Amino acid sequence: MGAMTAPVISGLNDHELPVLLSAAAEAGATFAGYTPVRLPHAVRPLFEDWLECHFPERKEKVLSRIRSMRGGKLNDSRFGSRMRGQRFYADHISQLFDISCSRAGLERGRFPRLSTAAFRMNGGAQPTFFD
Repeated sequence: MGAMTAPVISGLNDHELPVLLSAAAEAGATFAGYTPVRLPHAVRPLFEDWLECHFPERKEKVLSRIRSMRGGKLNDSRFGSRMRGQRFYADHISQLFDISCSRAGLERGRFPRLSTAAFRMNGGAQPTFFD
């Protein structure tokens, strides 16, 4: 069993990683992963409004950190970058995650191999809704 901590938001919830990962390990998780926040398309204005409503004093700090991790933007859709980010704050989250996993006894990113052994064919064509 694994745990996914997402989205991790620098300056807002990143400090919770150690407690979250420890609780996941206590609940039986053996591996964990994370994704830093990214704000594509319609998510951006919703998140900005949410920050303004709930954390107005942190709004600019949080958005600035996201931009720092995303090449000056609030979203970076490039493969290899979009799920990790870049630069200082992305590195900080990665290091905090690694240390927290190590202390909790979790493997980082060692997801189990997927298997189709539990699936079975129904022996024919796909059923329709109108039979």
